[in-house]
Amino acid sequence: MLTALARTATRRPLTVMLLWGLFLLLGFGLGTGVFARLSDNVPEVPGTESESAARYLDEMDPAGSSITGVVAGTPVADAGLRAEVERAVADVRKVAGVAAVPDPYATPGMIAEDGRALIVPVTLEGGLDDDAEERTLDAAADLIREIDAPDVHVSGGPLLGLQMGERAAQDVKNAELISLPVVLALLLVVFGGLRSALLPLVVAVSGIAGAFLALFLFSEVTDISVYAIQVTTMLGLGLAVDYALLMLVRFREERRTTEDVVEAVHRTVAAAGRTVLFSGLTVAVSLTGLLVFPSVFLRSMGLAVAAVVVIDMLAALTLLPALLARFGGRIPPAKSPGNGEEEGRFFARVARFAARRKVAVLAVVVPVLLVLALPVAGMSIVVGDARQLPADSEARQLQDTVAAHFPPGTGVSPVVVVAKPGTDAATADRIRALAPGATTRELPGGGAVIEIRPPGEADGAEATALVERVREMRGDAPVEVTGTAARLVDFRQMLAERAPWAALTVLAGIVLLLFAFTGSVLLPLRTVVTTLLSLAAALGVVVWVFQDGHLAGLLGAEGLGALSLTAPPLIVAIAFGLAMDYELFILARMREARLRSGDDREAVVTGLSRSGRVVTCAALLLAVVFAAFMTGGFSPILQIGLGLTLAVLIDATVVRMLLVPATMALLGRHAWWAPAPLRRVHDRFGLREEQTELPREKVPSGV
Repeated sequence: MLTALARTATRRPLTVMLLWGLFLLLGFGLGTGVFARLSDNVPEVPGTESESAARYLDEMDPAGSSITGVVAGTPVADAGLRAEVERAVADVRKVAGVAAVPDPYATPGMIAEDGRALIVPVTLEGGLDDDAEERTLDAAADLIREIDAPDVHVSGGPLLGLQMGERAAQDVKNAELISLPVVLALLLVVFGGLRSALLPLVVAVSGIAGAFLALFLFSEVTDISVYAIQVTTMLGLGLAVDYALLMLVRFREERRTTEDVVEAVHRTVAAAGRTVLFSGLTVAVSLTGLLVFPSVFLRSMGLAVAAVVVIDMLAALTLLPALLARFGGRIPPAKSPGNGEEEGRFFARVARFAARRKVAVLAVVVPVLLVLALPVAGMSIVVGDARQLPADSEARQLQDTVAAHFPPGTGVSPVVVVAKPGTDAATADRIRALAPGATTRELPGGGAVIEIRPPGEADGAEATALVERVREMRGDAPVEVTGTAARLVDFRQMLAERAPWAALTVLAGIVLLLFAFTGSVLLPLRTVVTTLLSLAAALGVVVWVFQDGHLAGLLGAEGLGALSLTAPPLIVAIAFGLAMDYELFILARMREARLRSGDDREAVVTGLSRSGRVVTCAALLLAVVFAAFMTGGFSPILQIGLGLTLAVLIDATVVRMLLVPATMALLGRHAWWAPAPLRRVHDRFGLREEQTELPREKVPSGV
């Protein structure tokens, strides 16, 4: 398969480049339309009680969504301001699609006690399609913003999702403007030439186009989260650079032994292409764990990110060989073997040290990683609100203004209790008595809605405890709970129930792929254990920073007491796949060295000396990409960006440079062991690179 791809790419390079050019136009043309389709309905999980109750409410009492305007910074009793507000309210009421706008001066609770702020709630009609709703939102929000006051902000409801989508688009643009020049500069340092440095960026741009196009196609059949753009773009950009870097390094090595550019490309694809193929498959398999969860958000993210990984892999295996066939003759070969060994001397020394002091290395590194992982034990997740946005965003300014002028709990989404027909009065009374100020609204058919406002945040501990209390006391009554807090409770339960199955699915897939790659049974198990250590350490630091608030200010964030529910599953899934990426880079070189020499320990040293520089450069480039996406200030993306940055750096340095040689030395020749039946299976079905330079008799037995 790889040989066929290489021959196609080198035989018709212009055709391959033209096809990828059309793909780029499609991605940046049609694909960018996804920005208008992003959703913030992350915690919804089909089949849960909260989703069932929400669907029942939509059927029995179809009400439109609502947005909120806040006017502050001056006494609201001022006659001129009052005239401005009343004019705006009258104009908003005339907008097609607006159902109701109460007069804030005549509605209790709409004016702050200090007299310096008021709230203008706007309710839309039910049944509006997406385009009509967006037109109504824009028109109503613009009319409120025309009020002449120091602070006027409009957000909430579907408008919050649109604002997050706009922020995501801007953050992606800024991150690309920051990361691409830095990546180019680093590639220039690595390769010492502009042509070599530009080729990975061409593949990276293909990855970005693929991210946009994949998300747009998935948006046709499912909701796409506002977080998806940044996550898929950062991963698509980073992996594309990684794969291209690996291929280019190998191409330059092959050019050292042959002047035939096409032959060098074929050898590159046959050897490094195998690593890229397995790397892409392992990252994609790591993300399939998200498909085990019934959450639409997690499933769509898993599919979208996996699609982007596959696009990056295909670009590295088709577009890059075509470019090399066309322009590779102008790329200088790698330095002579002697200088090459000199370049890898540092990594060889580190490998020999770790192998020689294997027990000491394990005794130091493992406890340090476990200590970093300790905060994970106290990790908590929440849906989150506008506080996750940067301070200069309109939604955040609205929430801060309301918090500064109104009592706690104002504007907080209530716990919604749906009492279906057949609910006895005593049960309804007990539910209403759980919190002061509960309100009841009758539903057609004899049901009722009881809204209870929690004393803290909509998804805080008090709110989730309230949900659990209602569910405990309802008995056999046909009562269901929905709302933000209920969705969070159901999301947490979904994670707890499905996480073991997701982990089992991913681990089984990874073990099978690594067995196919190495022919070993123990290496996949060793890889999983060391990877989980680095992953837990990175996630622990994220909890310590963003949940506990330590050093969060340095990143332009604050401790929110919990992580966004989007961050942990995405960090775990993506970082696990990336760790496999670097593991395969190293194992490929170790296996090559072992096939040539038959010396297990020297193969570890040689493998690290020849892959250490590539892995380090790749990790640095990927960290730059992830760090660039942390400049936007959106807390969930900051959490994901920091988690992935740390996971990549820890894995590519501490784990791959110290733990890998130490554990390989501890296992010795048993590292490559497999039972005879499985060895025969691998000999027959396992994919392997073409070993054209290796005499058959030098292949060690059992491989």
